[in-house]
Amino acid sequence: MPFSDRPGPRIVLVGPPGSGKSTVGAALAERWHLALRDTDADVEATAGKAISDIFVDDGEPAFRALEHEAVAAAVAEHDGVLALGGGAVLDPGTQDVLAAYRQAGGVVVFLDVTLAHAVPRVGLNQARPLLLGNPRARWQALMEARRPVYQQVATVRVLTDGLRPTDVAEAIEAELATIRVARAGGTDEGDA
Repeated sequence: MPFSDRPGPRIVLVGPPGSGKSTVGAALAERWHLALRDTDADVEATAGKAISDIFVDDGEPAFRALEHEAVAAAVAEHDGVLALGGGAVLDPGTQDVLAAYRQAGGVVVFLDVTLAHAVPRVGLNQARPLLLGNPRARWQALMEARRPVYQQVATVRVLTDGLRPTDVAEAIEAELATIRVARAGGTDEGDA
């Protein structure tokens, strides 16, 4: 189902913590027989420590710099499913990388989720340093700040509330089919 007529990832997933980027990415990768790459894992491999430790030891600016490098490298090198960390889209350089990817025909999917559905998925634990303190209020504040950026960088939005990863994967495939039809001139047998 993924686009394969251009270099780069077949699809890029963005969204807040708890939206399902990793699990939906794994479901898509399995369905499409592609590799999944997660930029959070790339950052941890580069730094040699967990993201929460990078925040504590080196600070958020150091983490964001590593994250931008990880996204730029993954978009340039990876040809499977790519899941970005929740805050990766905040970096203007990353926004430029995603804009160029979309301009070349790539698809960025914003996996949206409400607080009520994110909380059970995220667990609001200490492994997520930006959610320390009052995690519900912090998540809500993060989403208010990030939602416009997610919408700006995305080709399509899929709400994940109450859906299993396979359901979200199917919704993404339906969106990709719509994009494919639009790019082919807007006709298919159902339009006649």
